[in-house]
Amino acid sequence: MENQFKYNKPLYLELGGSLKNLEISYHTYGKFNHKKNNVIWVCHALTANSDVDDWWNGIIGKNKLYDPDEYFIVCANFIGSCYGSTGPLSNNPKTNKPYYRSFPNITIRDMVNAHNILRLHLGIKHIHTIIGSSMGAFQAIEWNIINPNIFTNLVFIASSAKASPWAIALNESQRMAILSDDTYYGDSENGGVKGLMTARSIALLSYRNSLSYNLTQREIDSGVTDGFKAASYQQYQGLKLAKRFNAYSYYVLTKAIDSHNIERNRGQLNDVLKIIKARTLCIGISTDLLFPTYEQKLIADGINNAMYKEIDSDYGHDGFLIENEELTRIINEFYQS
Repeated sequence: MENQFKYNKPLYLELGGSLKNLEISYHTYGKFNHKKNNVIWVCHALTANSDVDDWWNGIIGKNKLYDPDEYFIVCANFIGSCYGSTGPLSNNPKTNKPYYRSFPNITIRDMVNAHNILRLHLGIKHIHTIIGSSMGAFQAIEWNIINPNIFTNLVFIASSAKASPWAIALNESQRMAILSDDTYYGDSENGGVKGLMTARSIALLSYRNSLSYNLTQREIDSGVTDGFKAASYQQYQGLKLAKRFNAYSYYVLTKAIDSHNIERNRGQLNDVLKIIKARTLCIGISTDLLFPTYEQKLIADGINNAMYKEIDSDYGHDGFLIENEELTRIINEFYQS
């Protein structure tokens, strides 16, 4: 079920300023049990939305790992996005026009604080499992540091404790593509759309790897000299995202990714990780170029009562969306251990 939560107080932001007229779009599936201890909170990644049953239906759904008949499942769209929560396309109450480029800089901690307000609104005191992949795992680990007492289990997939220079460089390259599109400066709903297409093409190279491209985009005809499958695939994926997402949100969200660092104003990594009380499962993907497996191993080594498991996949970072059977097996084993 899709819902819209409106908050009548300002959300104060980590980097200064605030968001007024805060709105959060969220989906719920299933219902509370009598103890209200069956909550699964899913944190989505960069360009996903709160309809987790749509984009992760290998994990969420009837007879799946998280079955709505057994669990009360929540997924909320984070601020800065263009899928219903307050973001660059929302009206700025100071101007009564969309924010576009004037939307304030936000961090992962701001996203978590907004969702914690939603948690309280929903009457959730305890979360059985918080699960996130990629940028979603940024939120999951931050929330466990900010509110460590409300989680029993943390499932952290294909992510890191802080944005690496490699990830930041990739994001900056994508933003450079957006900024090279003159229409971005026109502050209109479709501003920067061509730049966004190029940004997506850059991102895809880090979501997959040479192995997956060489398997899925190879040419059968050795005489081909133009119009390659790989080129068409990049064009198609860029256009596909441009039709459903927004350049202003993409810019804001990649900046938020860059700022992710659980050490910031807290101390050394291992000291910060010791704050986490939840039983933790860190899952890496063997061929992940964006978040190499050593980043998940580092977290597992630092958290008390944590374990590391690895998925052997040809699909790189995108394996978290594809390797559903293996994810299900590993997570079920974690619960049973």
